[in-house]
Amino acid sequence: MSEPARIFEAGDVVLQNGMTLRGCRLAYRTHGRLNAAGTNCIVLNTSFGAVTQEFDWWVGAGCALDPARWFIVVPAMLGNGESTSPSNIAAPFDRGRWPCTTHWDNIQLQYRLLTEALGVRRIALATGWSMGGQQAFHWGALFPDFVERIAPICGTASCSPHNHVFLEGVKATLTADAAYRDGWFHEPPLRGLRAMGRVYAGWALSQAFYREELWRQCGAASLEDFLVASWEGNFLRRDANNLLAMIHTWQRADIADNPFYRGDRSAALGAIRARALVMPGATDLYFTVADNEAEVACMPNAELRPIPSIWGHRA
Repeated sequence: MSEPARIFEAGDVVLQNGMTLRGCRLAYRTHGRLNAAGTNCIVLNTSFGAVTQEFDWWVGAGCALDPARWFIVVPAMLGNGESTSPSNIAAPFDRGRWPCTTHWDNIQLQYRLLTEALGVRRIALATGWSMGGQQAFHWGALFPDFVERIAPICGTASCSPHNHVFLEGVKATLTADAAYRDGWFHEPPLRGLRAMGRVYAGWALSQAFYREELWRQCGAASLEDFLVASWEGNFLRRDANNLLAMIHTWQRADIADNPFYRGDRSAALGAIRARALVMPGATDLYFTVADNEAEVACMPNAELRPIPSIWGHRA
């Protein structure tokens, strides 16, 4: 098990959109120890809705992320409820006035954590799943001289138009709840969260997953049992205002939408000098192999290796 989450006090942080997160706090967990050279750091980025403790199972003796060899840092994404988020920020920026954040904001803040607080001089690997994979791509493009390798898993460098539309559907399901008024949730939207879980279940796993009844491997006795226990239950334990904040970050994901690359995605991808292993799920319905294939074609030192699985986005 990892140590409890710690907090990096970042002070007043000016965001990409010109707003300021006052008293910004970045939560993070670590596994293992940093070597004397400061070069054995692995950054494991968090995914949509997740908190840092949910990635403990990625780390272990004999695993790729072995704390006996690597210093593994798991930084919490802005908006996830641990770092500064709608659920914990002070007025007047709480709830519907959350100053929406981007992956540029996340990576710039994480760089400060690594260099100012932890003494990291070089990242050996930036990795993550889903939105964590998006952040891994951003690490490679925004700090090409600082990152030796990246391994995005089931994630893309930019949110595709179809991915954006999928998220619009999820967001609309959540905000249709009567608890959503004036741009934020006044109380937990229980109906909206349950509906969001059911909609998401159809996207996150493949047609073959359901045809083969692989939900039985999750301990469910029936399909309805799986939808209620795994999907409604997952979202009922999340803060709805935080979920909206992270959806916005996801939809704004664009490796080239920053002062470095000014909208030129080919240039941003081409600037990633890190050795890259890009691993989409073969049956992922919204982070597709084709999207990663187009990105890898622009990267100078990248290999595309799809994960052969019918578990969809959860490959």
